[in-house]
Amino acid sequence: MNAAQRDRVLDNARYLREVRPVDPAEIHEYVPGQPHPAAVARVLREAAVDLGLVERDDGTFVPVEDGPVSVPFAGVERLPEAYGRVLEDLLVDRFGPGWPAGESGDRLRARIREIKALYHRGGSVSYDDLTALAYALYHLPDYYAAAQYVLADLIEDGLLDRRLRVLDVGAGVGGPALGLHDLLPADALVDYRAVEPAAAADLLDALLAETGRNFHASIHRETAESFDPGAEYDLIVFANVLSELADPAAVVDRYLDALAADGLVVALAPADRNTAVGLRDVERAVAGDDGATVYAPTVRLWPGESPAGECWSFDVRPDLAVPGFQRRLDEAGDGDGEFVNADVQYAFSILRTDSRRRIEYVPDPDRTAKMAETERHVTERIDLAAIKLSHDLGDGDNAVYLVGDGSERVDHFAVLTRPSALNEPLRTADYGDLLAFENVLVLWNDDDGAYNLVVDGETVVERVPA
Repeated sequence: MNAAQRDRVLDNARYLREVRPVDPAEIHEYVPGQPHPAAVARVLREAAVDLGLVERDDGTFVPVEDGPVSVPFAGVERLPEAYGRVLEDLLVDRFGPGWPAGESGDRLRARIREIKALYHRGGSVSYDDLTALAYALYHLPDYYAAAQYVLADLIEDGLLDRRLRVLDVGAGVGGPALGLHDLLPADALVDYRAVEPAAAADLLDALLAETGRNFHASIHRETAESFDPGAEYDLIVFANVLSELADPAAVVDRYLDALAADGLVVALAPADRNTAVGLRDVERAVAGDDGATVYAPTVRLWPGESPAGECWSFDVRPDLAVPGFQRRLDEAGDGDGEFVNADVQYAFSILRTDSRRRIEYVPDPDRTAKMAETERHVTERIDLAAIKLSHDLGDGDNAVYLVGDGSERVDHFAVLTRPSALNEPLRTADYGDLLAFENVLVLWNDDDGAYNLVVDGETVVERVPA
């Protein structure tokens, strides 16, 4: 189809979209030379994002609905088999049908060990094609799930629209991209752009081929530092990439300029100490009076305050069903579960530039102690408000939870010594919930260099509507 025919297709589509569904079989009759309807449909697909059109199952195109997405979400049980088949097909193409065994299996298992060791040491991973395949074998399922859990909360908050411009910086092998795709309804219109310079882009490209007709994906094989966003985005994702960058705070700060006025930055990191704490360091570097606002989970409750504790904070979700490709790789080795990764544990930060927070709550300074001043209250009982920032960390008789109010200079742990109906919300509250503590005992924990907030039979804990 030549340029003049293409222009005529688009002119007709702009007119018809205001009148009735845009039908390629109808438009082709109005175009000189009457190009085949399939060629007309291809032009409409290529221009769908600019035209604001979604393609229906019957092959016609209609304007995307306005307003936020609303979808049911009951958690993630497994990585869809279709994505597993794509990964295994690539493994078979590279190593043959016996890829989990022999030399190829040994190489893949050795590379997974190297990746894990580098992450734990805070090192940088160099992604050749073998590393990309090993990374996908071990991490594609849990990163797919982690992204869905975080994004589902944003959907519940009404923050993701049916027309969505997404930039995925350091997209890797595609776990978050596939998670987003599967979470959204088929009639959402998504302009998805991935920034991925490494060999992982080839695997990402193969997996994105499984996405639907209204998920318009492109891959930019550039580094995060060199890529020019060139547009505004509703959602910018940094998934498991910040620890790989030389100056992650500077990179995030630059991309904040590419956010739409009500847009969101979602940063994800593995739950291990180095990467999770590193994520908080980046968050604190870009947040402040002249920078981003932390929307969740580490909301700053006190105006003008910012935290300084270590804050090794991460969420935990139910285990996934073990995909067949992980089980086969593991069983071809020692079969001890080393290469099975069903855990869903992740640190995350959600940033905005419009000052909006998930929890819009300011404590009453006359009735509530500020964690920045906890030193004044050691051995005393106080009232305070705090966000629950961990699941149970205790390994003994007492449940232990990291909590914070955004002003803490060192970490604070709520230690449940005497459970009761009056303090039950400490145990049952979700990660990221706001809690009010009444009559909690403050002690200094010299071993951990932190404050213990002792929740006993005299303490009342309530979940605070935010």
